[in-house]
Amino acid sequence: MITIFLITLPVVLCSPPSFSVLEDEGTNRSSIRFLVVGDWGGLPNAPFITPVEWATAQEMGRTAEQLGADFVLALGDNFYYRGVTSVDDPRFQETFENVFTAKSLNIPWYVVAGNHDHAGSVRAQIQYSKMSRRWNFPYYYYELKFHIPHTNATLHVLMLDTVLLCGNTDDFQDGTPSGPASSVLANHQLLWLQERMQSSTADFLLVAGHYPVWSVSKHGPTDCLLRRLRPLLVKYKATAYLCGHDHNLQYFQESSVGYVVSGAGNFIDPDMRHRNSVPRDSLKFFTGKSSTLGGFAHMEVTDKKLTVTFIQARGTSLYRTVLPKRNL
Repeated sequence: MITIFLITLPVVLCSPPSFSVLEDEGTNRSSIRFLVVGDWGGLPNAPFITPVEWATAQEMGRTAEQLGADFVLALGDNFYYRGVTSVDDPRFQETFENVFTAKSLNIPWYVVAGNHDHAGSVRAQIQYSKMSRRWNFPYYYYELKFHIPHTNATLHVLMLDTVLLCGNTDDFQDGTPSGPASSVLANHQLLWLQERMQSSTADFLLVAGHYPVWSVSKHGPTDCLLRRLRPLLVKYKATAYLCGHDHNLQYFQESSVGYVVSGAGNFIDPDMRHRNSVPRDSLKFFTGKSSTLGGFAHMEVTDKKLTVTFIQARGTSLYRTVLPKRNL
């Protein structure tokens, strides 16, 4: 049985309620499998999708069918370029529902917002959770807890809003977060994160957001996250941090933490201008080749390990790494 707890925080600062969803226990497998995709948000005008998004969606469907997927983590920039305007915005259909149509993708999508989403109404994306059976976006940040079937192992995922934490960016200027719009809300999220990480006894602890901690591409490392998030990842022995924002696939290993950049869901960018801005030898994998047609990550968690596989939309795996369970 896989148990999922969604813990959300209302706008007023009080104890967050919890929600649980029980999955079908009629399976003999002993792992949890999921897809990670960021920056998949199509276009604001017809045809409302890019060739990269379409190819990535098709391959996500095939991968979910062949390798299995229990859910999808959607890591922001869900609707280019200015998010959505309301819960009835046609972009939900044009860029999401009508694109990710494979039966194997009719699974829960757990969503966080990116900088382009914050240019529109993130609240509308949260409200859409009531309109779609698979769209799950209970609040700006929340947590997921899973029990690995037929084992005693657990997986804990903390979903962040890095725009609330660090501020929004203008991708057509320097792309650097300008500082949080509200230091109170930013600090409250950070306190929530620290408390959840400190108390987590999960065998695998993942933190996911939109902005990268480390990146060699256009936006580079996010100073705010290096100061505010990275020390917590190291201190509390996070297994990995997952993100998008830069439009390529990257993997870093630094201070016993894995860093996954999966931002190739809609555009492809070969830019490596920040290759000297990351710790030496930390970059283990990078691709921004247009020939891949896009890509995403597939993850499988057993009681012993987490396997990360980067998959291109052309249908082949590009890189695979294995992360051990936490040593608490």
